[in-house]
Amino acid sequence: ALVTGRTKRAEVAPGEECLTRSGQNDAPHPRIFVGGDRRQHQLARHVEVQRVELRRAIERDGCHMGSSINVVQKRLEGHSQSCHVQPRMAEGPAHTEGKSHATMVAMNAPLPRTIDWAGDHAVIIDQTLLPGELLLRRIDTVNAMVDAIKCLAVRGAPAIGVAGALGVAIASLQADAHGHDRAWVHGEADRLAVARPTAVNLVWGVNRMRQFIDQGTNALVSEGVSIVEEDIETQRTLGHRGANLVIELTGLEKVRVHTHCNAGGLACVLWGTALGIVRALHESGRLESVIADETRPLLQGARLTAYELSAMGIDYRITPDGAGASAIRLGLVDAVVIGADRIAANGDVCNKVGSYPLALAAARAGIPFIVAAPESTLDPATPDGSTIHIEERSADEVLFYAGRRTAPTGAKAWNPAFDVTPADLVTAIVTEKRIIRPAQGERVA
Repeated sequence: ALVTGRTKRAEVAPGEECLTRSGQNDAPHPRIFVGGDRRQHQLARHVEVQRVELRRAIERDGCHMGSSINVVQKRLEGHSQSCHVQPRMAEGPAHTEGKSHATMVAMNAPLPRTIDWAGDHAVIIDQTLLPGELLLRRIDTVNAMVDAIKCLAVRGAPAIGVAGALGVAIASLQADAHGHDRAWVHGEADRLAVARPTAVNLVWGVNRMRQFIDQGTNALVSEGVSIVEEDIETQRTLGHRGANLVIELTGLEKVRVHTHCNAGGLACVLWGTALGIVRALHESGRLESVIADETRPLLQGARLTAYELSAMGIDYRITPDGAGASAIRLGLVDAVVIGADRIAANGDVCNKVGSYPLALAAARAGIPFIVAAPESTLDPATPDGSTIHIEERSADEVLFYAGRRTAPTGAKAWNPAFDVTPADLVTAIVTEKRIIRPAQGERVA
C-alpha cells in the first residue's frame, strides 16, 4: 500500500482503487500533491481513483510532460468557502531521491483556480487525474504547456485560451534565460497556437499576447495575468446573464437543466460558462436539478462536471450519452445548456461531440437549447460550421478502457472530439456582453 501519514492505499483490484483512512472503508478522496519529482507523478497516474486510461493516446501524440512539469504548493483560493488541510509526508519507492508532501482534501472542498500564474511559471490542475486526485502541476516551459494542452491536462476552450497566453509569457522567460531573441518567442507562440486545432480561444489567447512580445517579458507577464483575472469576471457576468435568460425562456420558478461535457470552472479559470449559468441559478434558488451526460469516451461529464456539481451541493444525475435525447423527450429537463469551442459567424456551434443530438431533441421537445461562451469563442472569420476543423483523437480512447482493450483486436474507431450544431437549432448564445438568437436569424457577425 502507498502510505501517506495515517492514510494508505487499500489493496484492491486495478481500476477499483480507493483512498481510505487506516482501518476504515471510506469513500475516495482526491489528493493535492505538493512538491515531488517525475517518478512520483508517474506513480500517481497508476493509483488514481476512477482512472480514465489516457496513456496510449498520450504516447501516440508524443505528450510526456517531463521533469519540467513539477507539482507545486498552491493555496486554495477564489471561493468564499474554506477547508482545513493537513500535509502528510509521503513515503515509498517513489521518494528515494527526496521527500514530498501530500495533502488530503474532501470532495466538497473549494477548487483552486484551474490555471493561474505564480510569479515565473504557470500552475494548472491536472484534469486527467480527476476526480480521484486533485493535483497541481508547475508549467515552466513551452514544451510542458503544449503537452498539457494536447494531453487534456488543461482543457476547456476558455482555459486553453489562458494557457496559450501564459505559454507566451513562459516562452519569453525561457528566451531571457537562454539568450534567445524575440523572433524565437514569436516562433514558440506559433507552436502554442496549433497545440489543438478546434477551440478558437487558444489562438485568441496567443494572438492577444503577440502585440507585447517585442515589449519584453514584463509586458507579457502583465498581460497574461490580466487575461487570467478577466476570465473570472467574464464567466461570472455570463453566468448571471444566462441564468436570467433560462428563467425568462422557461417561465419556471425552478428549472431542471441538461448539460454535456464539462463547461464549468475546470474549463475556465474559476467560474465556468454553462456551469456558470447553473451555478448562478443554484445560488439564486432557481435550480431544481441537473442531468449531466457522461460524455464518452473520456467521461468529462462523469468525472469533471459531476465533481463540480458535488462541490456546489447541487442535485444531479449522470446519464449515458445515448440516453440524453430520451431524457429530453420524457420531459425530465426544462432546458439544455452547453458550452462551445468555436462559434461561426452564422451561429453554427462547435462543441464536444454529442451536443448536436441534444439540440435535435430539444427542438423536437420545444425546450430552449442555450450555448454559453465568452466573446473569445466567437469566430467571425469562420463563415459557418462546415469550415471548422474537427479534431480527431486517438482511436485508443474508444478501443481501450483502463488499460484494457474492450474491442476485438483489429477493430477500428472514428473518434471526433467535436460536432457542429446548425444555427437554426440554437435558441440563444449567451456571452458576457450580449445574447444572440441564431434560431431567429441573428448572426454572431
